[in-house]
Amino acid sequence: MLTLYSMIDSGNCYKPRLLLAKLGTPFHHVEVSSLDGSTRKPEFLAKNPNGKVPLLELDDGRILAESNAILLYLGEGSGFVPRGRYERALVNQWLFFEQYSHEPNIAVRRSLMKYPERAAEATPERLEATLAGGNRALGVMERQLESSPFLAGDAMTVADIALYAYTHDAASAGYALAAFPAIHAWLDRVAADPCHVPMEWTG
Repeated sequence: MLTLYSMIDSGNCYKPRLLLAKLGTPFHHVEVSSLDGSTRKPEFLAKNPNGKVPLLELDDGRILAESNAILLYLGEGSGFVPRGRYERALVNQWLFFEQYSHEPNIAVRRSLMKYPERAAEATPERLEATLAGGNRALGVMERQLESSPFLAGDAMTVADIALYAYTHDAASAGYALAAFPAIHAWLDRVAADPCHVPMEWTG
């Protein structure tokens, strides 16, 4: 059975759990958190020297890190990873966008505001910068979703799962999602898809 090391309220860790639920793939969940130091313990660093979650351990003991790489691995052969060369490239385009433009702003601002351990980092300047950057990222998504039901076209892919994870909770970080009606409708479509599970689901 697959083993997923993840932190229950991390959007990056929610991504593979949500895809596993949709695929109906059983897995063993191991709670590991950067906040309590468990990702810095020798036994975890032996599996992932980068000291981050999520981390997927395959049946044969091989290890795979990075949330979007895990999505691509799990989704291979399913409808969540397109077969066409261009369509796959579009999915990857959105996965790179998520990591370079979306996550560094929306996820970081959420973390700064959510966890007392990070309160000292939540300077007014950083909160302002991540709010502005996050709104720019949401604007890019809004323009795409005005012309297609999902980010890479007419069907849900791992790109939607990746970007749903933190977007659906962006309001908790102070983002006004009401200003993005196409995103709001997309969030509803993703949540209405079969086998959807909330962030706290661990299998």
